[in-house]
Formats: sequence, C-alpha cells, structure tokens
Amino acid sequence: MSREQSRPATAWPEGHPEVRFGRIGILLINLGTPEGTSYGPMRRYLKEFLSDRRVIEMNPVAWQIILNLFVLTRRPQKSGEAYEKIWNRELDESPLKTVSRAQAEKLAALFADTDIVEVDWAMRYGFPPIAERLDALKAKGCDRVLLFPLYPQYSASTTATANDKAFDALKAMRWQPAIRTVPPYHDHPAYIDALAGSLTAHLESLDWEPEIVLASFHGLPEEYFLKGDPYHCHCQKTARLLRERLGWPEERLRITFQSRFGRAEWLKPYTDKTVEELARNGVRRMAVITPGFAADCVETLEEIAIGVGEIFRENGGEQFTLVPCLNDSDASIGMLRTIVGEELQGWL
Repeated sequence: MSREQSRPATAWPEGHPEVRFGRIGILLINLGTPEGTSYGPMRRYLKEFLSDRRVIEMNPVAWQIILNLFVLTRRPQKSGEAYEKIWNRELDESPLKTVSRAQAEKLAALFADTDIVEVDWAMRYGFPPIAERLDALKAKGCDRVLLFPLYPQYSASTTATANDKAFDALKAMRWQPAIRTVPPYHDHPAYIDALAGSLTAHLESLDWEPEIVLASFHGLPEEYFLKGDPYHCHCQKTARLLRERLGWPEERLRITFQSRFGRAEWLKPYTDKTVEELARNGVRRMAVITPGFAADCVETLEEIAIGVGEIFRENGGEQFTLVPCLNDSDASIGMLRTIVGEELQGWL
C-alpha cells in the first residue's frame, strides 16, 4: 500500500480540503529548445538562455547592451536556419523535445510496478518550464522530488542553473516537497557502459572503419575553468574511462570541444579546427561521438553531423559519421533507471 493510500478517508476531519501527498516525483531536466524556427520564437529562446548570469558571466549591464543591440538582432535568424535543418516536422518541434518526452515516458514505464512514482520532464529554457512541472508533480501528491539534470559532466552553466531554476520555484511554494538532486554521472559505470555499447554498435554498422574517433564535448569559456568549474576535468575523465572500457589507446579516441561563442578563449582543442587539421594531414575516415549530450539536438545534428562533416570533406576527408546520442535507447533508459534507483534509496 502506498503512503498516499495509507491514511483512510475517515481520518480526515469533516470539511477538510483534499490533500494529496506520499508520492515521489522524478523530474528530468534538459537545456531547452525554441518553439519554432522563425525569428520571434528563436529570439525569445535566445534571450532567456543568454540572459542567464551563469551562462554569460560578464558585467550584466554591458552584456544586456551587447545582447539586445547586437546578438539578438542577428543570431536568431542564423540559429533558426540551423534548427530548420533538423526540425521534427511531423511533431513541429525540435528533436531535443521529442527525445526528452520519450525518455520520460520510457523511464515512467519502468516504474509501472509501483503506484507512488511520477516521472516528468522539463526544460531550463523554453517549454515546458521547470516551475510548471514542479507544480504539476506537487499537485499529484509528490512531496519528495528528485531533480535529474541530464548533464553527465557538471558545469555551473548547465547543472547549476537547472537546479537554480528549480530552487527559485520552491521559493513560491507554501508546502515545499523534499528535494534531492542527481550528482554528475560522468564516471558512472552504467553511463560508460552505455556509451561504449552505443559507439561499438554504431561502428559495427558501418562498412568502413574510422581512423580516428573524436569525443566532442560542448565547450566552456576557459575563464570558467580557471575559476574552479570542474567541467573540463569531468570531460577528460569520461573520455579516459571510455577508452579504458573499449581498450583503445589515446590516439584512437581524442577529446575536443565544440560550440564556442564570442571572442574569448574556450576550452581546447576546438572540434572544428581539429577536424580541419586532421583532414589536411591525411585522415580520410572519421567518427565523432558527443558524450556530453543526453539527446540529439542542434549541436549534434546540425553543428557536428552537417557542419563539421562538411569541414572534414572540404579539407580532403572522405567518410564521416556522427554516433547518435544515447537518446531514448534501451541502454539509455536502463542507465537512467540505475542512477535514479541509487538516488532514491531511503525514499523508495
């Protein structure tokens, strides 16, 4: 019998309002997505994203001037063109939203044998917002909630800002649920096994063998690393553990960083520059895996598969492939279930 069912209705005083409690919520959180590829939706999304003080740490007054006068007048159109190339036209949404929904639904199915667990999903920027989904979980009687930011490697600009938004929502609640947050899982055995299995299966599906595999992680301003952000170290450890799991030497699986923005120095080596150099130096077959992304999105499907693939071929490369993210594969959902099970100990 669940905690929600354990108190008989006769125990309530006459006239007592209905109160739901005793359930456990799991909230999967990813970065976010625009609601469309045109200028308006793209501008709204980028404004929310790039106004986050954890994402852009420069002087806020100066940055708002730059953001509104320059960035948001040009970048929405460019970003919209990128999203247009990978948009899910059947559902009229980005692939990230499609995959995130599927992840939540499939994880929920693994808890079908209990009636006290509710699985939901949210986006840090855009829709559905974190505050809305926390309210929904609370309304369903979840007085304990596990926040699961889907970022294997911790950064203040990703994991921390997702948790921040959830904590902001708690400030408006009279009856707050108890909260736990999933720690970074960059070195979790289930995650490394899932990556290794995904990479191996993809390479076995090819009729050619890559000379080099790049593990491309989202970039981060070098200044953030120097301030103490552990992201770079987490990425390096993920790559090392993946090599060890596969039995590969370092030169077979190299680490790079993508998606830099602005003029500041970012973590190196850069993915696009590395690919260009390798192609010019005679590498003809290459694969790229993106271990830092839980779901395929514009940074993987457009930036890597299309953009970096073009760079490789323009500089002499011949065969190029992107290894899909873990997405909603059986291995991915099994990994999520394993991690959630560990973090729910004492609750479930």
